[in-house]
Amino acid sequence: MEKSITLSPIYTGAWGRCHIQGIAVDTKKGYIYYSFTTKLIKATLDGKIVGTLDGLAGHLGCIAFNESDGCVYGSLEYKNDIIGRDILNIIGSERTFDDAFYVARFDVDKITESDMTADGSDIMSAVCLYEVEHDYKWKGVDTDGKPLDHKYGCSGIDGLTFAPLPGKSPADGMYLYVAYGIYNDVNRKDNDYQVILCYDMAEWKKHSLPLSQNNMHKSGFENPLHKFFVYTGNTEWGVQNLEYDKHTNSLFMAVYKGFKKVFPNYSLFSVDMSVQPETKELKGIDERAEILTLSQKGLYDEKTGTYGWHFPLGSTGLFSFGNGEWLICRHYRTAEGQCGEIEHYVWDEKTPFVKKRSSD
Repeated sequence: MEKSITLSPIYTGAWGRCHIQGIAVDTKKGYIYYSFTTKLIKATLDGKIVGTLDGLAGHLGCIAFNESDGCVYGSLEYKNDIIGRDILNIIGSERTFDDAFYVARFDVDKITESDMTADGSDIMSAVCLYEVEHDYKWKGVDTDGKPLDHKYGCSGIDGLTFAPLPGKSPADGMYLYVAYGIYNDVNRKDNDYQVILCYDMAEWKKHSLPLSQNNMHKSGFENPLHKFFVYTGNTEWGVQNLEYDKHTNSLFMAVYKGFKKVFPNYSLFSVDMSVQPETKELKGIDERAEILTLSQKGLYDEKTGTYGWHFPLGSTGLFSFGNGEWLICRHYRTAEGQCGEIEHYVWDEKTPFVKKRSSD
């Protein structure tokens, strides 16, 4: 955003039974995008709908706009757990899919009218993430020998953003970050980390193909460039929205708060991207890994050593302009369907966001 402006609340419109998952903004062209699980909506910043892309039978989650190619990217998963089956039930589909996890790329300049088809079109391509599939299908034991499914509690993927490598600046290059969904389980010891995969976009074209839901390709990344861990305590469904903020040089993670009583169960966390990862032993897991550092901002819980905020919004949409100003989604529903209202906020370390006033 070239200069500070104050935006009126943006109403997304009502889009059926699936709630809004994330937002992305093209500040140069003045478009905002909404992910509503099975569809992608394109609108102007005053809320006028430009076009819609529909027909997804999987879970389109958090989305992000990539300034380098002008496309929107989003986490996209097909699975046979409660989430996957519920989506198919909502859209009235009797399809079955093998468990698979993708990052989808949308050529949003081609979204020009309503009810366009995502499935098999030249608007959407995708790469498969084998690391996620491996951890989702994993079967093993915990440190006490108790049988477990889903490594680290992996339920798939959701949060997604573009950010520099830890300890580097955006001028050194931006990388794709994808965060795991994590099953809520207060009895496990190995699910107290947020898991974030990092990929080099220079490798994207090598693996990207159009995605047809009638014949799902498995072209993709065998391994991430980095696999990062952030100690937060278990959360319900992991990182819902992941957003890099240039102003604070931080990765923000909006979650549905967890239920383990030993943790403060914050709903918003921030990772300090000025600090390089430290390789050390994971708590509750017999494994060494690259661990990222939480920003020393907000509330501090001395017992667990975690920082965060009890901020009620963000899990259905976060966007940073990079200058201390944000758009944040408030999700709600009406008789016409699931909705969202996107409001303009300003960074405030303690709160951590306050609504922007016209006089600001």
